[in-house]
Amino acid sequence: MALRCGIVGLPNVGKSTLFNAITAKQAEAENYPFCTIEPNVGMVLVPDERLQKLADIVKTQTIIPATIELVDIAGLVRGASKGEGLGNQFLSHIREVDTIVHVVRCFDDPDVIHVHGVVNPADDIATIETELMLADLDSMEKRLEKLKKNARKEKELLPAVALAEKIISGLGQGIPARVLMETEEEKSLGKQFFLLSAKPVLYAANVSDNDLPDGNSFTAQVAEIAEKEGEKMLIICAKTEAEIAELPEEERPEFLESLGLEMSGLDRIIQTAYDLLGLHTYFTAGEKEVRAWTIRKGAAAPEAAAAIHTDFEKGFIRAEVIAYTDMITCGSEQKAKEAGKMRSEGKEYIVKDGDVIVFRFNV
Repeated sequence: MALRCGIVGLPNVGKSTLFNAITAKQAEAENYPFCTIEPNVGMVLVPDERLQKLADIVKTQTIIPATIELVDIAGLVRGASKGEGLGNQFLSHIREVDTIVHVVRCFDDPDVIHVHGVVNPADDIATIETELMLADLDSMEKRLEKLKKNARKEKELLPAVALAEKIISGLGQGIPARVLMETEEEKSLGKQFFLLSAKPVLYAANVSDNDLPDGNSFTAQVAEIAEKEGEKMLIICAKTEAEIAELPEEERPEFLESLGLEMSGLDRIIQTAYDLLGLHTYFTAGEKEVRAWTIRKGAAAPEAAAAIHTDFEKGFIRAEVIAYTDMITCGSEQKAKEAGKMRSEGKEYIVKDGDVIVFRFNV
């Protein structure tokens, strides 16, 4: 499953600078190439140092990392839920992503005009959040009317009616859908509504390079909002990301260290997005290729097999599993097997991050 992240924000917050820096870096990096799908969409590969180590063991030249799709969504202005600016385009693109990376301006620069005339992260966040909730409120009010009508004959729709009423009430009070849907049952039921404000949010506080890595008073506002909502927040500098993109791959670690950073903005966004969505990685490794597969945490072996092909899930027999650390320690699949580190697991096995798996199936 390819993770889709929508990069959103008001005009002039550094959203497109960040997107362009990320895509430029990927275009120039030999190990992590970038492929343009359309003008505002980029597919980048998820960096994972474990892949090369596995490739060295199984002696293959072909490495296929997991992918993440970044969508540079049109800038938002007040009234987007009513079609102002590029609002309709903005909202339709958000419906298609898994998580939102909300770039928030946390720098002062007289040469870069703020759309509202003053830098105020809390107000900027509220503007976008309000537009998402207004769009959701409009769609939910229309849906509730239809749900109530159908529920007169189909009683199994009554829980959906109750949830729709709860969401409408909460949205009217300025509470986003992701906060309103508290239980796993509500979250599962709420998927049918395709709500914009239900998307998990990663706040990317965009600062000047002087404020890396600790931030400033503006980022403190963003951090407070993220903590209150139970969301994630990162401090980045889009201009610095652009500088990193210009450096040769071997010089980037030293440059990041000089800024007090361990990872680039892209790597931190990917890592945090995986955490937000509850995802992790398992591997397949053979002479043909070493490949990373993204699955949700808690997925059982047949569901993990479906990431490769649905036939693997339908005809699942067993999974032959070696933990990544055991594979590296033993030095080969055969030696891991001889050491008793290869396990035969059934349908109930919960796949762990880093598992190296061979699926046995029969269609």
